[in-house]
Amino acid sequence: MALHLSRGDERADEVAALASHLESLGGGRVGVAGVLSDLGQKARRTLAPGLAVRRAFVWDKHDRSDPTWFPQGVAHSWHTGYADNVLVVSWYSNKGEGSRVTFLDLRTGRYRHVLLVDATSRGRMRPVMVHAGGLVWHGRWLHVAATRQGFLTFRVDDLMHDPTEELGYAYVLPLRTIHQATAGEHDEMLRYSFLSLDRTDRVPALVVGEYGRLGKSTRIARFALDEQTGLLVLGPDGQAQAIEVGEGVPQMQGAVVVDGVYYATVSHGRRTPGEVVVGHPGGGWKSLRWSTPPGPEDLTYHPPTGRFWSVTEHPGRRWVYAMKRRWFR
Repeated sequence: MALHLSRGDERADEVAALASHLESLGGGRVGVAGVLSDLGQKARRTLAPGLAVRRAFVWDKHDRSDPTWFPQGVAHSWHTGYADNVLVVSWYSNKGEGSRVTFLDLRTGRYRHVLLVDATSRGRMRPVMVHAGGLVWHGRWLHVAATRQGFLTFRVDDLMHDPTEELGYAYVLPLRTIHQATAGEHDEMLRYSFLSLDRTDRVPALVVGEYGRLGKSTRIARFALDEQTGLLVLGPDGQAQAIEVGEGVPQMQGAVVVDGVYYATVSHGRRTPGEVVVGHPGGGWKSLRWSTPPGPEDLTYHPPTGRFWSVTEHPGRRWVYAMKRRWFR
């Protein structure tokens, strides 16, 4: 099965024009440090359902019950060189308001929403409209799952302050490039529902997977990443080809690979606790029921503590939670 991704043109000029426009208003580029120094909202520690849950936060009163914005993707900062104890969580709006990411300091519980935007050559911007079901933060790059499109790539150094809050946010992150999904002539296109980073081998890989309802087949694939640039390794034809494609499980919401073993979250609706399945694509999965709160989404791993982190999406039942890997052995 041939699955490919092609890298689009870099929007360097458009990003520079937006930075210049915001600088003229008293804002402009602030980078990760600028956002982390201005975390205006507060999550609090709490208990969360799920047999594997060992630590949890809830968002502030508005965000934990907001019917418009839904948490989806999650990535940890530990290997980025920018921060060592920060989670980034992606959200999508069901009212057409775009997509955003949230920087959450796990030490203090403080956080800040940042709107994802597409900049124009005239220094203007519009919200990015994707489901944002998965995240990878690798070096300077933040990769965001974009379902049928493939995934979008942002550069965290481009984080900008908008003092006018034109789109309702004090901070924005402009799009750098699109990695467009393609497939072989007789192959079905992969839905890029979630993303994660696999560092099992010396050379890192991007793990991508698709959500499918009960009775539908799902797939997980891996693409090689360049260790120096953090971007996909492209072939002579300018495309990246999946180095591995395997079968997943229905209702899969996120997956990570640790020491060659796959761990995936599976959702069973708003009220039923979720599960984690452990195994290998096409090689059998072991199910650990009731291990997560209802509505688990994307998954990320923090090697120094041996913890998985995930988020849940349903209003009134939104947690950011950690699970110990050893619980699943």
